[in-house]
This record gives sequence, structure tokens and C-alpha cells, in this order.
Amino acid sequence: MLVAGFPAGTFQTNCYLVAASAGAEALVVDPGQDALPGVEELCRRHRLQPVAVLATHGHLDHVWTVAPLAGARGIPAWIHQADRHLLTDPLAGLAPETRGFFPGLRLGEPDDVRELADGQVLELAGLRVAVDHTPGHTRGHVIFRTGDSLFAGDLVFAGSIGRTDLPGGSTTQMLASLADRFLTLPDETVVLPGHGPRTTVGRERATNPFLADLVAGPRRPS
Repeated sequence: MLVAGFPAGTFQTNCYLVAASAGAEALVVDPGQDALPGVEELCRRHRLQPVAVLATHGHLDHVWTVAPLAGARGIPAWIHQADRHLLTDPLAGLAPETRGFFPGLRLGEPDDVRELADGQVLELAGLRVAVDHTPGHTRGHVIFRTGDSLFAGDLVFAGSIGRTDLPGGSTTQMLASLADRFLTLPDETVVLPGHGPRTTVGRERATNPFLADLVAGPRRPS
């Protein structure tokens, strides 16, 4: 399997292209701000043909280029129903103090939007992609699993986890998602996060301070 990525835009959001091999159809995961040139460059370098856009969640830094890319390529975009409104109203996912940096910003929804569901398996680009609903960062956050790779969005990062203080966020849901959908995966699973370097489930299980209590489990009464 081929996975190629780059950090896009001001937010340095990781955009990934994933394909069975070079010269094949590809999926584009989380094309953020100004991601189109980077996507086109990776397509040229690896001779890839995008056939779908996958969004882990609807935050502006992850979906900024969804509509332009889907429109230019004539391909569908996939997002969870709970975050679909953010495709056209991205300011709804931002903190009030941040919205002022993007006055009146509105994005367009692609012509072909398809909604993701928990437990769904997508058969796209010669790949089997499992979808897990992982709310906490947003209501509609999902992660994608294919092969031994996990596209984690803003669920977890190397040494950290996603914030829960934005509209639609929930610390309780985040901890449940991490416990039930992340820490249950094999240690060798490669984690491709929405920001920062790649890591593994085992490395985060052993070293991520935000997961320590979840790994330890509930304390027994003394």
C-alpha cells in the first residue's frame, strides 16, 4: 500500500493520499487549506488517480479544499452526517474568538456528498477502508482503518490528543473514543494523525501522557 502526505496551509494539517500502489486509483484524506497543489504534485509523482475524498471531520483546516478537489476531479466526498453542515458553514466549528479571522467565510458543498456511518466498510480504490465513529473532537469525527494504517484525524497525535473545547466537542466522548476505538487496536498499527509526525498505537499506549489513565484502567478500591 502507498501512503503519501504533506502538511497543508497555515494550520499544517496533514493531507494524505492512499492507494494500493503507485500508478493506481487513490483516496485523498483531509485536504485542508491550499491543499490542491500538493495533491496534484503527489498525483504526478506517483501516477495516482483520485477517486474519492474522505474527511475525518468537518473542521475548516481539514475540509477547506474538499469541494474544489471533488469538483475538479468529479469525485464524491465522504463525511459523517453530524459534521456535514460544516462543509458549508465552517465557522460553526470554530471558537468565537477565532471566527473573526475568517469574516463571512463560506465554503461550498461538493455535488456528490456521501455520509459515513459507524462500522461501515468502504470498498474504494482497491482498498477496504473501515470507518469508526469517534466523537469527542467533533460530533461527527471518524477514523479510517486500512491495512495496518490508521488515519486518525484529530483523535490522537504523537504525544497528545485532540482538543474538546470547540463547538461539538466533549471530553467524555473523547475519552470513550480513545478507550474503545484506539487503545483496542494492535500496537503495530501505524497512526497517521491530522497534525504532526506519524506514530504507532503501541508508542502512544506506552508514552502518551493523555492516555495514561485509560491504559491503567479504573483503580481498585484500597
